[in-house]
Amino acid sequence: MIPPFEESILDIRGQVCPSSLLTTLRALNQNAAPLRRGSLRLRILTDSRDAVSTIPAAAENMGFLVRVEKLPAGHYEVVISHAAD
Repeated sequence: MIPPFEESILDIRGQVCPSSLLTTLRALNQNAAPLRRGSLRLRILTDSRDAVSTIPAAAENMGFLVRVEKLPAGHYEVVISHAAD
């Protein structure tokens, strides 16, 4: 079954804050409309522990739903999507 949304992957492994946060904010602002419509989900890959706290906080303040998971490879996946009304 094909998901009803498009998924975009932002790989910021190797970047540290504030660069990782600024890169993510730029992607969120460029994709705000499809994210808010629920037609896009943004997957962010990072190896920065600081980014795992700053990125979710910023995205949640913008009204998005955020899920963070530590992957077996040692990095993190932050998934940002439309918050259910």
